[in-house]
Amino acid sequence: MHRARRLLQLLVGLVLYGTAAALLVRSELGTNPWDVLHQGISRQTGATMGTVSIIVGALVLLLWIPLRERPGVGTVANVVLVGLSLDAVLAVFPEVAADAWAARVGLMLGGIVLLGAATGLYITARMGSGPRDGLMTGLHRRTGRSVRLVRTGIEVLVLAVGFALGGTVGIGTAVFALTIGPVAQFFLRLFGTMIPSPSERMSDRISTQGRRTGILRVRSHRTDRNREPSCADAG
Repeated sequence: MHRARRLLQLLVGLVLYGTAAALLVRSELGTNPWDVLHQGISRQTGATMGTVSIIVGALVLLLWIPLRERPGVGTVANVVLVGLSLDAVLAVFPEVAADAWAARVGLMLGGIVLLGAATGLYITARMGSGPRDGLMTGLHRRTGRSVRLVRTGIEVLVLAVGFALGGTVGIGTAVFALTIGPVAQFFLRLFGTMIPSPSERMSDRISTQGRRTGILRVRSHRTDRNREPSCADAG
């Protein structure tokens, strides 16, 4: 039952992630670096952004092989569902007039908040990291460079290539970069408190059984209890 709930949480989070990405695209104020790349490739090839996102995600997964990263169910679902939901929302959500600034800013801010919530949902499901963050953590382990440095290097490169291909870079890109960390961390803590991890549920079950049999409760000191999910798990 718990696994089914986590799976549902994962799927909802990924669909909302694609929806949020579509809102940022429709704002035409700029989006996150990877979607700037997807948008640029889409404009050059004629393929939909969702299709490009799926292909790029699959190619990034291939880079996991030499890095010896292990994908989970959530990793594969991330590749497919984000792209499909992105295309679905773009297909039904009309473009916004260039002079409708209030609507465009609203889409940008709403997209950032929704993407932060989606990130919190699918990461706290704990069913595998996204392909792009697996690349980041893999390079971090292999090179010994800090996570922040590796992530910044990857995203600057991706952003530059996407911009060169015609992807939209604007105020939304800067606002996204400055706000997505705190927003996502807020939802990670919120959903992390509401939804216990599998190990925490096991500890509670053992504790309950211990009380029933008169055995003293033994607290378990686990590393995952001491570690909150972070934005480095997203992607």
